[in-house]
Amino acid sequence: MAVTVVIGSQWGDEGKGKIVDLLSDEVAVVARYQGGANAGHTICWGDQTFILHLVPSGIFHEGVSCVIGNGVVIDPVALMEEIGMIRELGYEVEGRLFISHNAHLIMPYHKKIEQAREQARDAGAIGTTGRGIGPSYVDKFARTGIRVVDLLDRDVLRRKLKASIDEKNAILKSVYGAEELDVEQIIEEYVEFDKRIDPYVTDTAAYLNQTLREGKHVLAEGAQGSLLDVDFGTYPFVTSSHPTAGGACTGLGIPPTAVDRVIGIVKAYCTRVGNGPFPTELENETGERLREVGAEFGATTGRPRRCGWLDLVALRYTAMINGFTELAITKLDVLTGIDPIEICTRYRYHDKEQTRFPAEVQTLQTVEPIFDTMPGWTEDITGAQEFGDLPKTAQRYLQFVADFMGVGISMISTGPKRSQTINGQRSKISV
Repeated sequence: MAVTVVIGSQWGDEGKGKIVDLLSDEVAVVARYQGGANAGHTICWGDQTFILHLVPSGIFHEGVSCVIGNGVVIDPVALMEEIGMIRELGYEVEGRLFISHNAHLIMPYHKKIEQAREQARDAGAIGTTGRGIGPSYVDKFARTGIRVVDLLDRDVLRRKLKASIDEKNAILKSVYGAEELDVEQIIEEYVEFDKRIDPYVTDTAAYLNQTLREGKHVLAEGAQGSLLDVDFGTYPFVTSSHPTAGGACTGLGIPPTAVDRVIGIVKAYCTRVGNGPFPTELENETGERLREVGAEFGATTGRPRRCGWLDLVALRYTAMINGFTELAITKLDVLTGIDPIEICTRYRYHDKEQTRFPAEVQTLQTVEPIFDTMPGWTEDITGAQEFGDLPKTAQRYLQFVADFMGVGISMISTGPKRSQTINGQRSKISV
């Protein structure tokens, strides 16, 4: 068995879409295992840029099948718009896209409740995208959610929806003073969605395990980043699922013994969207430069991302949680022209230095990052094809990361295009 899991190692937006796109040539199936349409994976080739929210990034590779697993929560509107966009680009979807019959659906009331709740929190808002992801997962674990399989029986759908919407309408009206929802209208919308989604629905766990038994390779694609994991992230400023390696097994129905490669995607600096602690955040000209040069604006929402120096304390924590077998460094080119470059190697807390990443948010909000300073570079690195093509100071920066982490670097992205990548098969930075 051979499963490669691609993991965001920070707070998301690490460039997973490009890496998955590049690795898709090597696999039979690319499978998305958690999250919803709040994630945006950006892929660039030639002069074209595409943003995918639900369909796995391997869809642009002929002969590669794509799976939306049971761990994903599906927004019907976003999904059908995305399928339409892919078709318009000339790519076949039927027979290549498979959607789990056990995946949960995002309903209109999930979005309304999330948006109302964020507004009510005011200064204490988490900073969600308002796409209904969290409330959909809440219903999933409260055992009141609507799954794809529920669309098959109109009577079952009506009964489950009526019970759920009656409850949600009471909350919307009495707690948030929001407008109530129409049960029959929602039923009609989702019955129509069922007609359009039916060709893609399958038992994806059985499909993936059969693929593995045939000796084919599967690439598991997560959304968001490890520091947003609901258990191991900076709770409560997290997503509502498991972007970590363990989520790949529960979100796809594959055994952990099938996973033999875990790639941690690491942006050469750090970013974060929304609220929550961010020890290395730069609220100065350097932070603004990283945002502008790195085009650090949300692919889904357009929100500006908070930017800061690379945090190796946090990175070593996520490597421990996920068991990274290798690292892929992205957006190294964004650091060009910044001198010196800082890199966080430890924290100071109550006048004591520590290398432990405190998951408890109260502590993380008060730690002081301690930096090692390294020289930068001014040379254009976007055309580099080998590790040796990089400036010596860039090589030293990468080697420092690999040595500190005790994990080799197998891929280096020096720009958004497919061609702007140093492939680990040719030059791997070892430790």
